[in-house]
Amino acid sequence: MSSTTDLPSLGSLESLPYIDDAGELPQSLQHQIGIYAIFDRTQVLQFVGYSRDIYLSLKQHLVRQPEHCYWVKATTIDRPNRTFLESVQSAWIAENGSIPLGNGAANAIWLDPISTSYAMTAAESASFSDLDGLAQIKLLKQVARRVEDTIITKLHQRGIKTEIRFNPKLKEQGLLDLK
Repeated sequence: MSSTTDLPSLGSLESLPYIDDAGELPQSLQHQIGIYAIFDRTQVLQFVGYSRDIYLSLKQHLVRQPEHCYWVKATTIDRPNRTFLESVQSAWIAENGSIPLGNGAANAIWLDPISTSYAMTAAESASFSDLDGLAQIKLLKQVARRVEDTIITKLHQRGIKTEIRFNPKLKEQGLLDLK
């Protein structure tokens, strides 16, 4: 754990596999407050974030961006300190030399629930506004479940064993986010 006076450089931290040989996310980061950097398969920095539970944040990012989550570097602190974490985040981004896509143009897809409306078929899209409220909810849930199945399939292909559960209430709005 780092004290809030240490600013660890990104280059000084060890890269951990996002998914280990047992199919799990880094257990050592469970319930840990801190900052983390996510890298793609070729070790290109994709996102720098901070969290009260790094493990849960990594899990969220994995379901939102599975093709960009292959390596992680992290440092933890004893107590939440937003000012410190924002300073480290800025320092890591500066050390990288450019703003990672996840902290720039693609920020919303790294942080917001997944909108599944893109997966509606042309027929579903065309009929949506003609449906009553209950039928619209049913259709949104159906589309969300299709997208959920696609995500789960991708994660299983990556060897994930960690339980992934989506919030069922959000599916009624056509959104996917972990419970």
